[in-house]
Amino acid sequence: MCSGFAAHFSNIGLEVLLLDIVPFDLKEEEKDNPAARNRIVNAALKTAIKNRKPVSAFYDTATAAQITTGNFTDDFEKIADCDWIIEVVIERLDIKKQIFEKVDQYRKKGSLVTSNTSGIPINLMSEGRSEDFQRHFCGTHFFNPPRILRLFEIIPGPQTDPEVIDFLFMYADRYLGKRAVLCKDTPAFIANRVGVYAMAKIFQLTEELGLPIELVDKLTGKALGRPNTGTFALGDLVGLDTAVKVIKGIKDNCPNDEQADTFEMPKYLDFLLENKFFGNKTKKGFFERTKQKDDNGRRIKLALNLQTMEYHPTQRVKSPVLGATKQVDSLKGRVRTFFKDQFKEDAGAQLVRRSLLGLFAYASNRIPEIADDLYSIDDGLRSGFAWEVGPFEYWDMVGVAEGTKMAVAEGYQVADWVQEMLDAGHESFYKVENNQQLYYDIEAKAYKVIPGTEEFIVLD
Repeated sequence: MCSGFAAHFSNIGLEVLLLDIVPFDLKEEEKDNPAARNRIVNAALKTAIKNRKPVSAFYDTATAAQITTGNFTDDFEKIADCDWIIEVVIERLDIKKQIFEKVDQYRKKGSLVTSNTSGIPINLMSEGRSEDFQRHFCGTHFFNPPRILRLFEIIPGPQTDPEVIDFLFMYADRYLGKRAVLCKDTPAFIANRVGVYAMAKIFQLTEELGLPIELVDKLTGKALGRPNTGTFALGDLVGLDTAVKVIKGIKDNCPNDEQADTFEMPKYLDFLLENKFFGNKTKKGFFERTKQKDDNGRRIKLALNLQTMEYHPTQRVKSPVLGATKQVDSLKGRVRTFFKDQFKEDAGAQLVRRSLLGLFAYASNRIPEIADDLYSIDDGLRSGFAWEVGPFEYWDMVGVAEGTKMAVAEGYQVADWVQEMLDAGHESFYKVENNQQLYYDIEAKAYKVIPGTEEFIVLD
């Protein structure tokens, strides 16, 4: 992912210094060889230049010439010339703190220092650092791949200068092409906290309802306004070891989470981890692309049977509700199709309904824990997970009153502020007035223009 950052910053014309570790397995004759010592970082950059799927990290690979590579042992002092230092090391607090101790030693005063952590508390990483470091330090969480996904979570530390936050909001929007969202320093921040919950909930329901993963990916992909990967192929893409770390991190660090049982590990995830089937990076996870070819010359793709833990050729899947959604053009129409009485007994429709109802309740209870405003959560899921709409926008499609009633009937706990909003006569989280989109402000108990859209005109 770090090479993806380097690529994207070079895309906008910046000079980039890309550092990584010295290989642990150097032979005696290689220890003084710069090429050998930079083998890991150079291989990562070469892969970024070569890899075109799903899309290149570079707009033009010629900009790779703006990237200088090095390693932490020989080249760390070179960060003294940098204006922005981004840490993207393994998700271990002890290692991050070691890195930041060295950063504090070599950085110039006034330079920005940020961490791309996906969930480690920002306040813990800056402990013991200099005053200037802490004033210029915060979390800046990009989503992978950095060039494509728009979300840019900004997580202030206890001492972060407000001017630094203002600058990062401007820079992300104007130069990096990102949608910046201000997050609180809570486990997994905004997008991962809610998005990983949604993934874990579908993992849970798939096992409970006995559905094949090929069908679930169809139900939770385009039909639901989400990427074609659906849920299980997305897990393979992210890396199952990474996904499980985030799931486990939420479970361990959020003991008061009202849906904590959702983050229990299914047996099939244990099976995959034990066998080191981590997904695309190990070429085997929920799916496996074999070297065998079918009659049409295409590689045969295998899918994991969650009951038997055996792989079988992927099947073309059919479902009454899935077939019905294909006849509907609008996302709102497709979402409402899953809630029709005629599909009440359809297991696929049950999975989508129950996952959405759980999502409604979960998102409502994350305010003000992870964000003060509902639009921030929707922004996070749209920009970070490439959903067409966020949780509260889904809820509006179903109807807030009806969705609340169904969620409660399903046993979910919906936040009190939602019923208070309904009791006050407000029937939706968003509405358009005078060609501007408004959101419901929970604290003010009134509708306001979404910040940053004041100059937009909603033509529909």
